[in-house]
Amino acid sequence: MEIKHKDDERRGIFIAKEDGKDCGEMTYFWSGDDIFTIDHTGVEPAFEGKGVGKELMNAAVCFARDSNCKIVPVCSFARAMFARNADIGDVLAR
Repeated sequence: MEIKHKDDERRGIFIAKEDGKDCGEMTYFWSGDDIFTIDHTGVEPAFEGKGVGKELMNAAVCFARDSNCKIVPVCSFARAMFARNADIGDVLAR
């Protein structure tokens, strides 16, 4: 699975692709210079249960760490990932 990332300095998106097909996306918007808010995570029905959401979350966490940023999770999937995985708490905005 390949994760593509696009950011226009106001909004961004992580797009998961498998064999050239879009299989999921995670969108966010900037809430400050070093904080972004994940507002949506979606996975195509054919790819549900295959770890697409987790891969998107991993990409967002890596981006946050590399950019020295924090994440505000407002979509239910991102909130659940932070609640279940203490190892990514370092990028959670408090």
